[in-house]
Amino acid sequence: MQVSAFCAWPRRSPSGSRTRIGLNARDCWVREPAPEYVRPVQRIAVRCRRQDGTFAYGVLISSLSAEQVFTLLGRSPVQATDPVAILAAYVNFYDLRGGGLETSLKGDKQGMGLTKRNKKRFEAQHMLVLLGSLAHNVVVWARRWLAVPQLRQYGPLRMVRDVFHISGFLSYDASGHLVQVILNQDARLAQCLVSSLKKRLALLHIVVSLGGT
Repeated sequence: MQVSAFCAWPRRSPSGSRTRIGLNARDCWVREPAPEYVRPVQRIAVRCRRQDGTFAYGVLISSLSAEQVFTLLGRSPVQATDPVAILAAYVNFYDLRGGGLETSLKGDKQGMGLTKRNKKRFEAQHMLVLLGSLAHNVVVWARRWLAVPQLRQYGPLRMVRDVFHISGFLSYDASGHLVQVILNQDARLAQCLVSSLKKRLALLHIVVSLGGT
């Protein structure tokens, strides 16, 4: 990844009053325009040395202002005028995050098998990422629609494995319209899902019940 072409890597000068550009710093601002975001963001390229001596690069994206970051860190917003201090604050704030994001990403990968699907062309991989985001949102929306207390703490993996894999039957009328849903009565969550589905599908005149499959 060639970052020097579009990044400014600041390093504190000996006097501490100014900054100069060099490639020995750990982090830098990404200066390329970012029209793909719906709101202004700050982007920081983070460079870390691997055990073999080579460098790994990542981009930290944040919609928070420097003043907000300093406030959340419990520091004086006055430091928000120092470019080096701002870079360090963003990275330190990211390092203090909880593990919720990583857990969510892990749940998506395991629940929807995202690690098993890769495309050679960039455009195809981009579409795959968008479909993965849509699948994640559908899982989250379904958990909200069902409004079942037992599902509140379910992540994507458990929703796909324990809820979406419940077997059953669908019955259609002569016109091809769905008229009945029968859930496997032996499934652990089927009982609590029946009442919720009845409420959601009542206006469509679809009968929901339990039965053997």
